[in-house]
Amino acid sequence: MTALVRPTNGRMIGGVCAALARRFGMSAGTMRVIFVVSCLLPGPQFLVYIALWILLPSEDKARATAW
Repeated sequence: MTALVRPTNGRMIGGVCAALARRFGMSAGTMRVIFVVSCLLPGPQFLVYIALWILLPSEDKARATAW
């Protein structure tokens, strides 16, 4: 598994779905469909997305702070 960082390429809005897709070895489109379908269910999906957008570092920032 790769590090959980938001990629600089392949983002749609914040890069959260692309980061999760890369982490779990899926395509970004599949992860986006899973997110949209999950929004039909009750729960805090949008809040989790926004929290991950804030908490996950961007790929270029993670590369700059890497050892």
